[in-house]
Amino acid sequence: MGGFFGVVSKKSCTLDLFFGVDYHSHLGTRRGGMAVYEKGRGFARAIHNIENSPFRTKFDGDLDELTGTMGIGCISDNDPQPLLIQSHLGSYAISTVGKINNEAQLTRSAFENGHIHFMEMSGGRINATELVAALINQKPTITEGLRYAQEQIEGSMSILLLTEEGLYASRDRYGRTPIVIGQKEDAFCASFESFAYINLGYTDFRELGPGEIVKIQADGVETLSAPKEEMKICSFLWVYYGYPTSTYEGVNVEKMRYECGKLLARRDEAQPDIVAGVPDSGIAHAIGYANESGVPFARPFIKYTPTWPRSFMPQNQSQRNLIARMKLIPVDALIRGNKLLLIDDSIVRGTQLGETTEFLYQSGAKEVHIRPACPPLLFGCPYLNFSRSSSELDLITRRIIRDREGDNVSQEVLDSYADPDSENYKAMIEEIRKRLNFTTLRFHRLDDLVESVGISPCKLCTYCWNGKK
Repeated sequence: MGGFFGVVSKKSCTLDLFFGVDYHSHLGTRRGGMAVYEKGRGFARAIHNIENSPFRTKFDGDLDELTGTMGIGCISDNDPQPLLIQSHLGSYAISTVGKINNEAQLTRSAFENGHIHFMEMSGGRINATELVAALINQKPTITEGLRYAQEQIEGSMSILLLTEEGLYASRDRYGRTPIVIGQKEDAFCASFESFAYINLGYTDFRELGPGEIVKIQADGVETLSAPKEEMKICSFLWVYYGYPTSTYEGVNVEKMRYECGKLLARRDEAQPDIVAGVPDSGIAHAIGYANESGVPFARPFIKYTPTWPRSFMPQNQSQRNLIARMKLIPVDALIRGNKLLLIDDSIVRGTQLGETTEFLYQSGAKEVHIRPACPPLLFGCPYLNFSRSSSELDLITRRIIRDREGDNVSQEVLDSYADPDSENYKAMIEEIRKRLNFTTLRFHRLDDLVESVGISPCKLCTYCWNGKK
């Protein structure tokens, strides 16, 4: 997915920017970048590959050069950024979080409107952030350009844009990802994660609404484009992506996960000896389950944090499976002879969880009950690069549906598989259980998940579970 952080201050912003960006490391695995502005010197930037080492390690040596009172930075799962742009709007730095589905159409339109070229990346792609800049540059002002970009992009795109005069923050049109403003004496910041500025001395100022555009300077925040009414914030932020200390739309991630586990327990009839979460995202869900059910919480797997402090996820699936196995160390005394109930954030392909289950049986587990903290994933996310899947057939659910229904499946049939009270749903879950060799399998229901979040259902995006935009 990726995340970003920006600072505008009357003093040096370098350390605030450095640590604020670092606190987004859980959202991306490929590249990190920072760009700063200093009056009289202009812009300076550094971008590094962070696949094999943490953000702090790669950027610690750049801090002496990245001096200024304003800056933006990002952790990216895809393209290198921030980018430095020079146009009729002046010089600026730009960073984005999101996904563009009509990239080819927008690229052709840019050429037709006089854009001469884009830098081509490996595989023939262009940098999505550069395309966003090209859209912005088609208008006479930055505010109009940001508004135009949001109107033209199909998908989702939140933007931080830094000029010599201040920082522009533009939340995506439907608020699928957050932007929150923090405040302290002589400084403001804009952040994807609300917790990223707490230890830096900032307090909550306010969260931007869907499609809202603001200009941030050291002495205040000005609304340039009012927020829209319709919101579709990503539900998976609470289930998986969000860090436990973050809060979106007034709902804390850790608290939501306790509620999620509680509702899972209320519908369950299993009688395990212990409840465990698959580290790290399943742990809070498991605590909520244990608190509600009275079944003891335990940790039969421990993540080896000395060398696995963050989730390095290579692009190759077999490597990802190896990494997932290597970083979790089993506790034999808690596994052997016990009936285990494991809560994972989700089941995507099922490969890793199937291997984990087999290993537990080999280690002497009597039973392995699986309780994913969200409904079955039936649709690839078109908005936030949630899954690296190139095809929806990478999802175990869709492979099972294809095996049952054939290649051409109507939306009506898919709807029946999304309905937890239907026979098709029950048959799909049973087939997943058999293929992955679970003792029992029960997914979180969508209505319970919405209740766990606690905001209006019409404000939540649940597309990956029910295909409804």
